Amino acid sequence: MLVNSKVLLRRRSHLSSPSTTLRRRSSTVSSDSTESAINEVIKLLQPSNKNKLNSDKINTLLFKTLSSHNHFLQISLRLGSSSKAINFLEYLSHNAPSNHHFSLSSVFQGAIELSTEQQRPSLYSVYHGQPNSENKLIDLYKYRKSKNWTFPLTPKSALLLFQCFEKAQLVNDLIVFFKELDPSAKSTRLCNGLLRVLLKSGRVEDARNVLDEMLEPDNMKFAPDGFTGEIVFGELVNGRSVAADEEIVRLVTLLGERRVFPDTFRLTQLITKLCRRWKNGIAWEVLHRVMKLGGQVEAASCNAMLAGLGRERNIGRMNELLAEMEEMKISPNVITFGILVNHLCKARRIDEALQVFDRLRGKGESNIVGVEPDAVLYNTLIDGLCKVGREEEGLRLLEEMKTKSKHRPNTVTYNCLIDGLCKAGNVDNARGLYNQMIADGLQPSVVTLNTLVDGFCKHGMVFSAVEFFNEMKGKGLKGNAATYTVLISAFCGVNNIDKAMQYFDEMLCSGCSPDVIVYYTLISGLSIAGRMDDASVIVSKLKESGFCLDTACYNVLISGFCKKKKVERVYDLLNEMENTGVRPDTITYNTLISYLGKAGDFPTADKVMKKMIKEGLEPSVVTYGAVINAYCLSNNVDEAMKHFKEMCSTSKVPPNTVIYNILIDALCNLNDVKRALSLMDDMKVRGVRPNTTTYNAILKGVRDEKMLDEAFVLMDRMIEDACNPDYITMEILTEWLSAVGEIEKLKRFVQGYQVSSCSESSAKLFVG
Repeated sequence: MLVNSKVLLRRRSHLSSPSTTLRRRSSTVSSDSTESAINEVIKLLQPSNKNKLNSDKINTLLFKTLSSHNHFLQISLRLGSSSKAINFLEYLSHNAPSNHHFSLSSVFQGAIELSTEQQRPSLYSVYHGQPNSENKLIDLYKYRKSKNWTFPLTPKSALLLFQCFEKAQLVNDLIVFFKELDPSAKSTRLCNGLLRVLLKSGRVEDARNVLDEMLEPDNMKFAPDGFTGEIVFGELVNGRSVAADEEIVRLVTLLGERRVFPDTFRLTQLITKLCRRWKNGIAWEVLHRVMKLGGQVEAASCNAMLAGLGRERNIGRMNELLAEMEEMKISPNVITFGILVNHLCKARRIDEALQVFDRLRGKGESNIVGVEPDAVLYNTLIDGLCKVGREEEGLRLLEEMKTKSKHRPNTVTYNCLIDGLCKAGNVDNARGLYNQMIADGLQPSVVTLNTLVDGFCKHGMVFSAVEFFNEMKGKGLKGNAATYTVLISAFCGVNNIDKAMQYFDEMLCSGCSPDVIVYYTLISGLSIAGRMDDASVIVSKLKESGFCLDTACYNVLISGFCKKKKVERVYDLLNEMENTGVRPDTITYNTLISYLGKAGDFPTADKVMKKMIKEGLEPSVVTYGAVINAYCLSNNVDEAMKHFKEMCSTSKVPPNTVIYNILIDALCNLNDVKRALSLMDDMKVRGVRPNTTTYNAILKGVRDEKMLDEAFVLMDRMIEDACNPDYITMEILTEWLSAVGEIEKLKRFVQGYQVSSCSESSAKLFVG
């Protein structure tokens, strides 16, 4: 504590005492006569001379000998206290000529300065934690108002009072004080301080008013300066804005006309922020206003603009900005060309990206000097080439990095190429490139692992994926959630649910948190496999992890429970969907209608369909197919035909081949072949192509009805429609046509020749 006291005393000894400060301030007196007059006035104003105050002599000295602002300021300061200065001010208010307002302003400034000196905490008050009052200056200001003194404050007085209001955190009083100030008392420093306080207090509208006043065309006394720019541009970038996005260009222009510009850091930040808000047009205007008005613009700001334009795929303006940079001698850097190449690659304009890259490597015309392509630029171009299937060119760039560039390939380089080869189906080459990567001394990352595992799985090499994964685990490289998601999806895809569950458990044990995709994949796989109890367990774990089921997941579960005929669980899920705000979609309703139809509950199926329409969902061809199929399965073909006609006349969904096949097969099974043939003709009119299943159904029907001529016509139409006969077709026709002695026509049919024309020609030849 003693050491701290000594330090405090030492620091205090360096502070100027009030008398020292006053002497320093009075050192600018112009002449001995003026000095003598000032001393004489001070002497006459002392309390000991109060009863014999010689007003005439004082007035002569004050208003004839002394005539400047500095003279009256010196008198008030040498009086030694603010109360004496105020007494002097009272005297002047009664005796000063009408054109002597400056004298009152000067003396009031002296009173404020003296009060400020007196407000400095003493050594005793600091040491004992007793701060002096901060209200004395505010009291002086209020005293001036109570006296109705109209003389203007000096800029120094205004600034000291402002600092006092600010320290007391009287923001509202500060605004009123500023509005009452005479323009002559306002200074740039004071306005900057007010801007800072208002913005910090969230008074954006008041700050905008102050700024507008500073930016008035005829204002030269408190015009904005560099500190104004720091405050304003800082706010434009960091949150609370003194201007809406659309007003930013105007603000940048007005400040720029006063030679106040954002520095490179702030300009870059501002352009980046605007571009991220998809305000590229405003960002473009801001950048070009700064350029036009002569502000300093560097590559970093242009890079921010290029990145924004790239996100919009506005390659034309990107090239325009590059040309402007060259014209204005703004040297691009490797980041500039990295942005350009990156967005050209994303726009699939790989050849243009290669042209830019060749210029950097010294190939072609208009070579760029002084910019060396780095590893990031190489990687960007290699990735772009791989994404459009040009892996061979990417591999050539890899070799160039190894032999000609000072930037060696890294793990990212190999990952891009491995991913490209996997997507192209060259999984073996991808594995070979991985081996080359290891030989080059590079360590694989989890991205490398996931890329190869995904590549193996997508090309049916699940065993190779598992083998590679185990190899990586042996080398200490653990998989992440993405790794396990790929493996779980792959095993669900080949209906190996046990293996998928094994990797799910391993995923939990390894500390990886499953994402919603993993849960959805497992629920879907288990439901399709009919393991609804296991699917329900995964649903519970999904909910425990804070996730929610979506419509697709509910649909899979509903379908699974329908197949298991657990209708109670289906209705539980439907209620849960309603309670959680998940709306059923067409697939949900189709699943229910199909289940109810197959169960023979047609009234409920009709209600579900009406509810579906009420919910604003149009029945699809699957919906009608489910209803029609259900009626056909129950041998109620008339009701099926009724829904078919309704579908054709009132719905916007035309019938497809599947629906025709269902009806034709059902009619033939009921020996109503004529109506089935009529449906065949209807298919032709509507432009619906029959398939082999269609012809199998109708051929079976005409066979049962022994309609041989119709069979030949159908066989010819089948050839015309390019429907190849399958084993069912051959089974129907072989036995029948052999029995009736038409085996030759069957042979012609199998060979793809028409059979009806053949029979007619043979008949004509026989008659002849």
